Amino acid sequence: MDIPLGVLAWLAAAAPGVPQVLGDYAVLLHGGWKKSHALVFNFISGLTFLVGGLIVYMVGQRLNVTWLVPFAAGNFIYIGASDLLPELKGQGHPLKALGYFAAFLLGVGLLFAIGMLGHHH
Repeated sequence: MDIPLGVLAWLAAAAPGVPQVLGDYAVLLHGGWKKSHALVFNFISGLTFLVGGLIVYMVGQRLNVTWLVPFAAGNFIYIGASDLLPELKGQGHPLKALGYFAAFLLGVGLLFAIGMLGHHH
């Protein structure tokens, strides 16, 4: 198992989750939840990420799980594209749409670079 690759993968997966967790918290509060209940619910739902990582780590001690890296990268590309395409469709100015597309390509390039860094170790 490659610990630097694992840390990079964790950062890539966790970073987009921060705004989502804050948004989830705001939605729960707006929906009438108490602050403490919303925090506990967000914390428990966040633990699923940790539990999944620990399961893969334990299974990875016995089985080859390297196929999960391109699978995860493919999921990130799919999520990015499925969020991006409707956004591009609604843009009136072509340069703005081009900027979104360039940011998407940059993200794909970063995933590729991270994969290559992990592959050379």
